Amino acid sequence: MLQDREHDEHGHRAASENIEELIDLEEWAKAGKTPKKAKVYRIRIDKEKFDVKAPSMTGREILALVNKTPEKYMLSQKIRGGAPMPIEPGTTVHFDIPGIERFQTLARDPTEG
Repeated sequence: MLQDREHDEHGHRAASENIEELIDLEEWAKAGKTPKKAKVYRIRIDKEKFDVKAPSMTGREILALVNKTPEKYMLSQKIRGGAPMPIEPGTTVHFDIPGIERFQTLARDPTEG
């Protein structure tokens, strides 16, 4: 029986820590829970939610999910209980950092579009 718990459904050795199937960062932040390793992270950018399979992404990659570029848009992350913090295009955001609620975009030139 013990051997069954040490292997996943594909016969691979399971990691010693439990990996969540899906973590919704906004829900976990509001509940005060610390995210951990997950197969999928649900992140919110403006009003849209995205399921990403990477444990981290750069600011540029996050903007690309909403078809925006750092040349035209700024990205910030909202941390629970704090003010939005700007994210540079080359900065890597790790989704297992506690408190990340969501991401926001802001046009660099508000007269465009």
